[in-house]
Amino acid sequence: MAKIHAIRTGWVQVRQAQAVSKGHGVARVLNMLLDKEWTEWLPIYAWAIERGNGVVLVDTGETARVHEAGYHPRWHPFYQRAARFQVAPEDELGPQLRALGIKAGDVRDVVLTHLHTDHAGGLRHVVGSRTWVHEAEWTAARGLMGQLKGYLPHRWPKWWQPNMLQFRDATVGPFTKSAAISPDEEILVLPTSGHTPAHVSVLVQGSPSILLAGDTSYTQGLLLESKVDGVSPNEEVSRRTLAQIRELAAQRPLVYLPSHDPESESRLRGGCTL
Repeated sequence: MAKIHAIRTGWVQVRQAQAVSKGHGVARVLNMLLDKEWTEWLPIYAWAIERGNGVVLVDTGETARVHEAGYHPRWHPFYQRAARFQVAPEDELGPQLRALGIKAGDVRDVVLTHLHTDHAGGLRHVVGSRTWVHEAEWTAARGLMGQLKGYLPHRWPKWWQPNMLQFRDATVGPFTKSAAISPDEEILVLPTSGHTPAHVSVLVQGSPSILLAGDTSYTQGLLLESKVDGVSPNEEVSRRTLAQIRELAAQRPLVYLPSHDPESESRLRGGCTL
């Protein structure tokens, strides 16, 4: 049975209209940028899955470099108006792994749920590990167009060249496609479009199963209420993914762990299912 560690790599605040969408169409984006209310400080979690044959990481968290002048594009309205970070050097993935007794050589695979900076900011700590990304996410995030969409491809390590996830027609509950990270299929990647069009989540199968859900929603409560965030480009696609996750939880005991939910770590410790 795999052992899962919650790794908090700092904190983020976003506008309330990002956590819960307000309005429709272009109004959703404007409301997110102009909203005067902030969320509480939210954790930025990455996850380490310890197995007998090595460690699988899900996301790499954020980097303390976010506090350097010019790290975020000054011309981008999201970074100027809609996000605040608190990340100390000791919060980064590398020191956190060492504190857990996990050496760099122990990390076999890294799965990125998506390529936003608070999920890919710690890539420099996974030199020598295989990293896995949805091909459509990789394509969308690169270059100037990627920067316009809020990605920071110019901050990725120059050496980094990820592997593309290979999805197959293998049904997991309501999900018709999946990709296996481990030969025994204990660890599966599920397509969970919404927050980004090619967002993925990682399912660790067991009793209960654990869904490391990235940014499918900001909290479990918002999943249960089918509340779409302000970033998701297509509201209906996001709602469909939220419904699929709820259906999966109806079919098997499932612990739901989104990356910014303050309750995720306690649910992991307690095995608290949906």
